[in-house]
Amino acid sequence: MRTTVQELINQARSRIKEIGGSELLKLRDGGCPIVDVREPAEFAAGHIPGAVNIPRGVLEFEIDGHPAVNCVKDPALAHRDQPIALYCRSGGRSALAAEALKRLGFVEPLSLAGGFNSWTQEHRAVQI
Repeated sequence: MRTTVQELINQARSRIKEIGGSELLKLRDGGCPIVDVREPAEFAAGHIPGAVNIPRGVLEFEIDGHPAVNCVKDPALAHRDQPIALYCRSGGRSALAAEALKRLGFVEPLSLAGGFNSWTQEHRAVQI
């Protein structure tokens, strides 16, 4: 049986939690790491302030080594037990990324619904 990319994304969305821009801001302000899973050139062209770039293609390999997620500022926190928010351009890659992190034992991986497109359509701040 063949599965389309959209079906794969829809399956991932059924297993993870998607959040809106307002919730992402509250989480970020509370210290939740925000991970942009787009490619480096996309990130450089503009990203959500405070986000770190870990491209989707290397996420599983680099997530534990990144200081923003590894709680270097507070080593007492176990990062897999804390929320982590992810986003991409439209929400597809970040849904797949959140599902992958869930399989790796992250208890609350979140995906920004509509991704960076939604963020900018809501006229929210962008860092270049």
